[in-house]
Amino acid sequence: MSEKIKNLGFAYSMPPVDLQELSEPDIKRAIFRCRKAFEQIIFDTVNLEGNPYSFPEVKTLLDGITVGGHKLSDEKQIINQADSWKLLFEKIRDHSFGVDKQTFCSLHELAGEEESLTWGVFRDGGVTIAGTDYIPPNADQLNEVFKKGIAHLTGIKNHLEKAVAFFLFGSLRQFFYDVNKRTSRLMMNGILLSVGNDAINVPAKRKLEFNEKMVRFYDSKDGTEMMEFLISCSLDPKMAGKKGKTNHQR
Repeated sequence: MSEKIKNLGFAYSMPPVDLQELSEPDIKRAIFRCRKAFEQIIFDTVNLEGNPYSFPEVKTLLDGITVGGHKLSDEKQIINQADSWKLLFEKIRDHSFGVDKQTFCSLHELAGEEESLTWGVFRDGGVTIAGTDYIPPNADQLNEVFKKGIAHLTGIKNHLEKAVAFFLFGSLRQFFYDVNKRTSRLMMNGILLSVGNDAINVPAKRKLEFNEKMVRFYDSKDGTEMMEFLISCSLDPKMAGKKGKTNHQR
């Protein structure tokens, strides 16, 4: 068994992306780009979950104006995402973001409020993932699974690789009853933004592609395809959609 499978639950080969194509790390610029795309990020994120709000409606709601004709749960999902992103920005600004359980749970506490069975704590029961045969770890194994995974991720020097690997790790292991992918994306972007790399956002128009690749990832435990896909969703205008030829450490 490889160390990746043993510690993360999946294997992968880092795609041949030329990291020299990325913009030079700059925390202020990366956060500026992310804030500029904030409404789009929230719309794309909830759209992936089947939320029926249109982009103008999401923008209106984020401006503080209630939009009629929708379920309160859909409105709550949007507000939760906005609040969790604001917390992420705050943690990066005051240097309190960490690749640890406390940060992970604090983000889930906002992202998963009233949507997950419990929020801000690891699940205490079993879960399944629709459309796959994969069974996540039992609840009593989660702390040890997380500890081993974080130890492995900490040793990854390439921040882009570490960030995407965390997303796949959190999504696969299902530490919470629900809102695992959204919270893991927040952690992924926290890793990127905290070192000045641009955030990754999956566009709503790539929803089918995202879902199909995630199902294959769950079933195969091979993260290579998803790594390539997510890197192509970078907000870095120099990087988005590109596939380089060499993989340089950065």
